[in-house]
Amino acid sequence: MGEPSDVTVGQDPDRLTLGRFLEDAAGVSGSREALVSAERRLTYEQLHAEAVAIARGLVGAGVVKGAHVALLLPSSPEFVAALFGAAMIGAVAVPVSTFASPEEIDHILRHGDASVLLMRDRLLRHAWADDLVARHPAVGAAEPGAIRCAALPQLRRVFCLGRDSRQGGIESWKDLLALGQDVTPELVAALGDEVVPSDRGVIIYTSGSTALPKGVVHSQRTVAIQSWRFREQMALGPDERVWTAQPFFWTAGLCMSIGATLAAGGTLLIQERFEPEAALAMMESERATMAHAWVHQHRALGEHPSAAARDLSSLEKVGFHSPLRDLAGIDGNTWGPEGSYGLSETSTICSSIPSDSPLELRESTHGKPLPGVSIRIADPQSGAPLGVGEEGEITVKGVTLMLGYQKVEPESWRDPDGYFHTGDAGLIDAEGYLHWTGRITDLIKTGGANVSPIEIERKLDSLQSLHAARIVGVPHPILGEIVVLCAVPTPGASPTEDEIRAWVREHMSTYKVPRRVFFFSEDEFELTGNQKIKTAPLREAALRRLEAERVEIEGHVYGES
Repeated sequence: MGEPSDVTVGQDPDRLTLGRFLEDAAGVSGSREALVSAERRLTYEQLHAEAVAIARGLVGAGVVKGAHVALLLPSSPEFVAALFGAAMIGAVAVPVSTFASPEEIDHILRHGDASVLLMRDRLLRHAWADDLVARHPAVGAAEPGAIRCAALPQLRRVFCLGRDSRQGGIESWKDLLALGQDVTPELVAALGDEVVPSDRGVIIYTSGSTALPKGVVHSQRTVAIQSWRFREQMALGPDERVWTAQPFFWTAGLCMSIGATLAAGGTLLIQERFEPEAALAMMESERATMAHAWVHQHRALGEHPSAAARDLSSLEKVGFHSPLRDLAGIDGNTWGPEGSYGLSETSTICSSIPSDSPLELRESTHGKPLPGVSIRIADPQSGAPLGVGEEGEITVKGVTLMLGYQKVEPESWRDPDGYFHTGDAGLIDAEGYLHWTGRITDLIKTGGANVSPIEIERKLDSLQSLHAARIVGVPHPILGEIVVLCAVPTPGASPTEDEIRAWVREHMSTYKVPRRVFFFSEDEFELTGNQKIKTAPLREAALRRLEAERVEIEGHVYGES
């Protein structure tokens, strides 16, 4: 689609940093509610003040422009304030998935060069602070500000929300704020003046086609642009009350939930974890006008026993797939964000049409390239550009494309023309609309999350009861795909499905745990000419077994026509 056009989000380009974004939002919306959680309610002025207080504390802790500040916090007002507080002084925020296993947390902290960690003490079964000290005794034994840990060589300070006092190298949230007492707001403002839109803003860790999660580096400008852009695309206004289940550590949560709501001057309704009954109660009591969730979460909301008795009549903006539409009494299908395409590397959408576009367009296309973005369809083998209507690999470049992957050379992901090759298949029609048609790579997309088969397979290599293991993605009408393990037991071993699933759950994020485990004999694994296991036949075999057993997963019964 040619070269990227100018960015048009109706904002002063010099103010497209996260610090100025929040300052502008607070200047307009001031005393209006910005964030509501079960424990706290913050106005825009209060959110801005809390972000400044965290910024002052970080400066007092020695954070300088370009330093990496990790956020191991659930979706909460503190996460939002910490994100903007770090950005105000030019630090790079590194959100850590609350789904991550201890090993994955360590990888993100080390690979992400985190020098400061802002974390919650615990959440549900996670005892993050205690686990960190158990894995790294040097952290627990350190004096404040003097952490020296070879396994996390950049880490110097840890501040913990939920603890009242310091324990070794883990300092309390109060300690963080106290460090800012001698840091003036004028100094924070001066530091903010040195932050420019092109500076690094966030590093988002997401599973890629390699064994370990990749760190996707985005500029401050990218997150700000996408926040304003979502406000425009979804037609949000200041009376919007947006309930969200999108995790804040991924780009959708950052831009589509936090950013778009604040850009509109609306109110974001936050829950630390998704729980259907509590979510429905919040939507009802807070008079939510809009709901963000993955497809399977929408289904869980609609099927909850309390759903039918709830007054959800305030809801106006809900995707067409959601049972909340019926519960809210929404007639017709005049609104929905479905006509879009994007990925973590483009900080959510790179093509879209307004959410109030005609239903036919929203259902049949994935929108048009957004201002500042160029989308080109390329031959998957040669990389040569393809013509109108020809299917190939979707490639992207432009202002909202990532700056790069953390610690990865740009030539490894960017072609000579500057395009990023997505691994997705698609075409562009004669009217300029993008049509996504599937995946070229083996990356599995399940319930909105990316899962790398290689990552799980390498972890399973240490399981002595398995001789061979291959992860495949089997189509699912609600989740997109489900993760299935096809395995050959080690001779003499008799592993069970429950044992293997429990082992994976212990070592990896929950969304990476296979929904089913199927055992095969070694001769049932088809090999390529160079002795690699073929994925496609295994995927088909797994689907046949699901259908033969008439397995029910998240509302879909395999084998039912």
